[in-house]
Amino acid sequence: MAEFSLPANSKIGKGKAHPAADGATNTRTFKVYRWNPDDGQNPRMDTYEVDMDECGPMVLDALGYIKNIIDPTLTYRRSCREGVCGSCSMNMNGVNGLACTTAIEDCKGTISITPLPHMEVIKDLVPDFKHFYAQYASIKPWMQTETPTPTGKERLQSKEEREKIDGYYECILCACCSTSCPSYWWNGDKYLGPAILLQAYRWLADSRDENTGERLDALEDPFRLYRCHTIMNCANACPKGLNPAKAIAEIKKMMLERQV
Repeated sequence: MAEFSLPANSKIGKGKAHPAADGATNTRTFKVYRWNPDDGQNPRMDTYEVDMDECGPMVLDALGYIKNIIDPTLTYRRSCREGVCGSCSMNMNGVNGLACTTAIEDCKGTISITPLPHMEVIKDLVPDFKHFYAQYASIKPWMQTETPTPTGKERLQSKEEREKIDGYYECILCACCSTSCPSYWWNGDKYLGPAILLQAYRWLADSRDENTGERLDALEDPFRLYRCHTIMNCANACPKGLNPAKAIAEIKKMMLERQV
């Protein structure tokens, strides 16, 4: 009989409670994942009561309030706060997203915040992106050409050619889609995942790129491409409204077409 259990050092323990400031009447409760690799302790979920009269409307505002007012030891990533950089990607009430574009009022009840699933954690809400970025580098995400650059000119596209990369170039590499994909959870060492495959198709669809054959050769592998089972978690999770599953399907279509 198979037995499945978490390693002892990964089990989440009871955390600390931080009550609201005196006089606060409009509060929301946040449970935040905490883990410090230097103290030898198990992860825990700390509870914070945030005074909403002193806090902005987004989850990222609440994290800022917690760090600046309640607990300066909290660690998380953030940068643009405009949904552009992808730095503040995390899991909120079981859904991957960007803290800067997730409204507190859209989250029901106690708001639980944890790091992106599947990735190793560096500290608190900060996941380790090294493997994800290495996979991104493996697809050579830059324009590859064989012909000389036109003298004094850009490589031109028609309006129709340009439109073919709409819905793909907008990816901000936040990893919300890849870390919501069960196939990536189980095969992340070999399967490139939704985000990287969407980026791969962005260059395959670009009329200016002249290395289509080699790009497809690099993806022709039982694991790198074909672990996608069209569960569609990736499209549901994307904070930019993109559809990585469509990009993956288009790559598979290109694979078949070149066999004909």
